[in-house]
Amino acid sequence: MAKKAKSVLFSSPKSLLSSLSFTSLPASPINKTFSQSMMEETVVAAESIIKKWDPNSASYTKIISLFSHSRKEAKEFIRCVRDLRRAMHVLVSQQNSQSAKLALAQSLMQICMSRLEKEFFQILSSNRDQLDPESVSAHSSISSNSEFEDVMQSDDDDDEEDELKKAGESITQVEKASALVMSDLKIIAETMISCGYGKECIKSYKLIRKSIVDEGLHLLGVEKCKISRFSRTDWGVLEPMIKNWIKAAKIGVTTLFRGEKLLCDHVFSASSTLRESCFYEIANEAGLSLFSLPELVASKEKKPQPERIFKLMDLYAAISELWPDIELIFHFDSVAAVKTLALSSMKRLKDSIHTCLTEFESTIQRDSSKALTPGGGIHKLTRTTMSFISSLSEYSRVLSEILAEHPLQRNTRLLETYFTAPILEDEHTNNHAISVHLAWLVLVFLCKLDIKAESYKDVSLSYLFLVNNTQFVVDTVRSTHLRNLLGDDWLTKHEAKLRSYAANYEIAAWTNVFLTLPAKTNTTVSPEEAKTHFRRFHSAFEEAYMKQSSCVILDAKLRDEFKVSIAKKLVPEYREFYEKYSPTLRQERNIEMLVRFKPDNLGNYLSDLFHGTPILSGSSSSSSYMSSSSCISLGCVRN
Repeated sequence: MAKKAKSVLFSSPKSLLSSLSFTSLPASPINKTFSQSMMEETVVAAESIIKKWDPNSASYTKIISLFSHSRKEAKEFIRCVRDLRRAMHVLVSQQNSQSAKLALAQSLMQICMSRLEKEFFQILSSNRDQLDPESVSAHSSISSNSEFEDVMQSDDDDDEEDELKKAGESITQVEKASALVMSDLKIIAETMISCGYGKECIKSYKLIRKSIVDEGLHLLGVEKCKISRFSRTDWGVLEPMIKNWIKAAKIGVTTLFRGEKLLCDHVFSASSTLRESCFYEIANEAGLSLFSLPELVASKEKKPQPERIFKLMDLYAAISELWPDIELIFHFDSVAAVKTLALSSMKRLKDSIHTCLTEFESTIQRDSSKALTPGGGIHKLTRTTMSFISSLSEYSRVLSEILAEHPLQRNTRLLETYFTAPILEDEHTNNHAISVHLAWLVLVFLCKLDIKAESYKDVSLSYLFLVNNTQFVVDTVRSTHLRNLLGDDWLTKHEAKLRSYAANYEIAAWTNVFLTLPAKTNTTVSPEEAKTHFRRFHSAFEEAYMKQSSCVILDAKLRDEFKVSIAKKLVPEYREFYEKYSPTLRQERNIEMLVRFKPDNLGNYLSDLFHGTPILSGSSSSSSYMSSSSCISLGCVRN
């Protein structure tokens, strides 16, 4: 390695001189003699210091690091290199290319560059902890100009304690030792670049720092994905991969790549060309590996299943959140491919997410299951659909960006008749697009509920089905982020629809019971007519009661409201009839069979309703309820 470095560094005098760009200095012979004399003295003065640190010498300095041994000597060495360069500049400009002192200066410069290249490598390889990307990225901002004070540029002979203090104050919360290491790398790089040895300087930098980035990604679990293998990967395997990738991407971008960019910008602030070249070699391949997974996930299937939308949105949100950092970190033209890949991934993810939304709507519309929910309860489709839509509402920012590019392509006149998107305070969210789309999905589902309700042969059960399922929809909207997106006006209108369904249920289920009682008129019915009304009432109530006792209302509050509403309408009517005509029938034989219900009993019977547990099994015909055994099971013995 040393021989190879030596062959690179020890170039011919012509090549070394050609690396320096000089301009002729028009001066008098006296000036030439004076300046030449001064520069020759500079060369001689630098010789002893430089040769002391000759990496090819036999002295102890061959194996000792200059910068770790004595920072004062390191500063002196750097000054000698700069003075030597100025001396060579003057000697060449005065057409003394054959001067013995110029040849000596050139030989000394080669020693300097060899020494600095060795120092540069040693600092990089032995201070990996101080150059940890997390430490570098945590308290810095990306800039082509270094935030660190160049402690080596001071002409004062500050001691190490003052130097550490200066370095530590230049960037808050960063270890002072780390700041010094970065300053050392920077001053070495600047010195070598100014002397025409930039390429030799970055050789070891690229090698070491690229290995750190590659190792960092490996530890984060990021591997380059192969398309052939990825296409055969099951979605169940992909989900944990996506979850891990989101965590890895955040650390990779905001810490690993950001730290490397900051370090590279700082160390090579003297040359934008070398800065870009270094960062390309270190980060380009690793960046492409990092962003290969989102691209492959987004393009895995032409029609991804709707439930996969959430992982796709997680991926999109992660890249979108990191995008400002991605733009800053990979702004060089040479690494633009990484930025392009990230942007392409976001575009593909957008398309896949929109496809999932479209497929979800189609899934609702295509659902043709004929299975009826026992007792008019909540349908499985209601639970899954509202769970899906409420989960979508939690991704409002992601969806707002996607739906802004994919406006709803449906005939939404029906939607517009009863829905107005609320105005949200979140200025970063295009609430109109997402509010309209989610309201449309709910509307599509409610229409599907209407179709399913028609499958019940009993009209009252159809309305009870709509009551239960609409109540579930309303409760879901009220208790989730959907409330913010759909608004209180939406809730008000659907609560009114819910009350309408409840009223229609009462009419369909209990009208026959109400009709068995005589109309409220001043005319008094005869005892025979009263007996007929009692028989009809008992028969109608038994039939309605048995039918409705198998129905279910899962919401406890709504269940109680139904019972109270029915009782308020039925019990007073029956009580008035009972108190007016039951006394006239006391002389009848088997009065208990004729007048089987007392007014106070009706409320007790109604309290058993809507739990989905029928009191009797068997035929629902009224004749089966007329037996005494049926009467007892119905609770006729209650007083």
